[in-house]
Amino acid sequence: MSELMPEKEQENESKGELAFQIFCAVVFLSMIGLVFCNAMLRYIFKASFAPSEEWSRILFMYITFFGSIEGFYRGRHIAVDMFTGLLSGVTKKTIDIIAQLLALAALGLLAVGGISLVQQTIDTSTVATGLNMAFVNGTLPVMAIAVIIIRGRELLQTIKRPASSFLAKPKEF
Repeated sequence: MSELMPEKEQENESKGELAFQIFCAVVFLSMIGLVFCNAMLRYIFKASFAPSEEWSRILFMYITFFGSIEGFYRGRHIAVDMFTGLLSGVTKKTIDIIAQLLALAALGLLAVGGISLVQQTIDTSTVATGLNMAFVNGTLPVMAIAVIIIRGRELLQTIKRPASSFLAKPKEF
């Protein structure tokens, strides 16, 4: 993919990728730090800090959904290709297109459901921190829409690819 992109576009994309990775790392490390500090408070003072527990859960949701975007972008999500690995040519291309369309439909439902959830909880706040639930639940439709864009690009690439390039995977024993 990077060979086809102009150098300036590669540079911008790599800056965006780096910024997104740094964002995910900060969220993840913040979550770990909060959990660690709260564990130490419990161990040393036999008490916990309630907002810390709530922020940890919120950051866990953030890293789950934003990490999903990264996984789909890199193609490192879980995929079972035991059946499609045996196919090749037009049959494999057709099955891949159908699978991608079904995935897009599921992501569409997830996006619609996420938007509905945000609308239902927009006037609700979290208990310990008072954070508006739209900021918490808003990560779900953001993730779904981002992955729809990623999967849509993959679908277009699959459609454009010649059927002869869809080869069966060699058997591994």
